[in-house]
Amino acid sequence: MSSEKVTSDVNQEIPEMESESTTENEERGTDELTELKELVAEWEDKYLRTHADFENSKRLLAKDKAAAVSYANESFANDMLSVVDSFESALATIEATESDESSEVLEKIKEGLELTYGQLSKMLEKNGIKAVETEGEFNPDVHQAIMQVDSEEVEAGNIVQVLQKGYTIKDRLLRPAMVSTAK
Repeated sequence: MSSEKVTSDVNQEIPEMESESTTENEERGTDELTELKELVAEWEDKYLRTHADFENSKRLLAKDKAAAVSYANESFANDMLSVVDSFESALATIEATESDESSEVLEKIKEGLELTYGQLSKMLEKNGIKAVETEGEFNPDVHQAIMQVDSEEVEAGNIVQVLQKGYTIKDRLLRPAMVSTAK
């Protein structure tokens, strides 16, 4: 009888030990699962931040590339060569001029310079370079007031005289127009 009692006591203790180790394993598994979920969330956050940084960099590079292409000077310099040639021809003509032929030669020089100026104007337009509008009210974004003068013909704050033309290239100001304004 005593051996039966010992066996039953041992059998009763074994399920209690198994349930304790199962509970410990479940708690350990839950802790590991929680840790793994936190690790996955951390890596996911790092991935999303890195991806956002990459997309921002890509967008900025595309914007910079578009600006570089839009404002490139290579085609502009290439177009200027024909204008330089025209000016060199005009200078050669002036050097070949004799004093008794002055009136006829001066007319030819004037004609040559007008043609050259026409070429230059067309080339500037082709490359998006335009003169700044200088009529009407003074605009500090595109005009530079050099002096103020009294004027009965023009209202105060308006442009009286243009001293030097200003130019823009596409939407950028290359050089402000130097003007005098009315007091």
